Amino acid sequence: MASPPVRTSSRDSVDALLSACAGGDPASFTPVYDALAPVAYGASLGVLRDPDHAAEVTQEVMVEVWQTAARFDAARGSARTWVATLARRRAVDRVRSEQARRDRDQRDTDLRNGESARDVVVEDVERSLEGSAVRRCIEGLTPTQREAVVVAYYGGLTYREVAEQLGAALPTVKSRIRDGLIRLRDCLGVAHHV
Repeated sequence: MASPPVRTSSRDSVDALLSACAGGDPASFTPVYDALAPVAYGASLGVLRDPDHAAEVTQEVMVEVWQTAARFDAARGSARTWVATLARRRAVDRVRSEQARRDRDQRDTDLRNGESARDVVVEDVERSLEGSAVRRCIEGLTPTQREAVVVAYYGGLTYREVAEQLGAALPTVKSRIRDGLIRLRDCLGVAHHV
C-alpha cells in the first residue's frame, strides 16, 4: 500500500520534510524542492532582476539545502525563511561577484587603451637618456667601486660571489659597493629616503 502524498503547503510539513532530508532520505527531498525552490527563485529574482541568474542561484541554493539540511533549526525559523535567507545571500554574492568582474574588465580595458595611447618615441628617448646618465655616473666611480658595482648588479652576484671573483675580502667588497651606490645616487639626483 502506497503512502499518502505529503502535503507541503503547511509550514510544519515542509519543516518536517527538511528534517528528514537531514537524515539522508532522498525521497523526502522532492517535495522539499517543490515547496522551497519557488521561494529561493523569488528571493533571488528580487535581488538579481534577471531570470537566468535567479534560476542559477536557485539551483545552487537547493543543492546547498540538500547538502546542509542538518543545519536547519526549526526553532529559529521556518524552512521557507531559511531558504529565502540562503537565496538572498547567494544572490547578493552573485551581484558583488559580477560587479567585481565588470570592474576588473573595465580596468583591463582602460589599461589597454592607456598603453596604446602612450608615446613610444618619448619613452625610448627617456630610456636612452636614463641609460646614458647611468653610464656617465658609473664612469665617475673609482675603478674599484665601478668594478664591484658592475660585477654585483650587472652580473647578478651576491656580495660573497663578488668578493670571490675579485679576490677581495667580503667587508671590503661591501664597502666598495655601498660607497659606489651612494655616489651613483648622488650623481643621478635620486632622493634618499630614510
